[in-house]
Amino acid sequence: MNVNGYEIKPCANLQGADLEGAILRGADLRGADLRSANLVNANLVNANLRGADLRSANLVNANLRGAILQGANLEGADLQGANLENADLTGTILEKKKEESQDNTSLSQKVKELEEELKKYKDTLKALLDT
Repeated sequence: MNVNGYEIKPCANLQGADLEGAILRGADLRGADLRSANLVNANLVNANLRGADLRSANLVNANLRGAILQGANLEGADLQGANLENADLTGTILEKKKEESQDNTSLSQKVKELEEELKKYKDTLKALLDT
């Protein structure tokens, strides 16, 4: 499996697992499926989570100090209070890429409105300076 340019061999399927408070210090969880897993207060110090799928995982107060998260997907994960000190977040996905759904017409209209407003300010400033 290739995740963000990293070659990852699939690992454990722990999707939805309750691992609250688990001691996973230095664990090899490369490519693990941890979607929606409960990892509240888990000890993942120096764990290898390269390419792991942690979408919607609960990592509240998890200790990820020194963890390798290269290419991991943390989209929708709750990292409140998590310790990411010295964690390797290279290529980590933190949120879903937004599609360019903004209508170019409305964007052009907004630019036009701003330009008109700026012109009014310039005209007002010029009038004040001329008096």
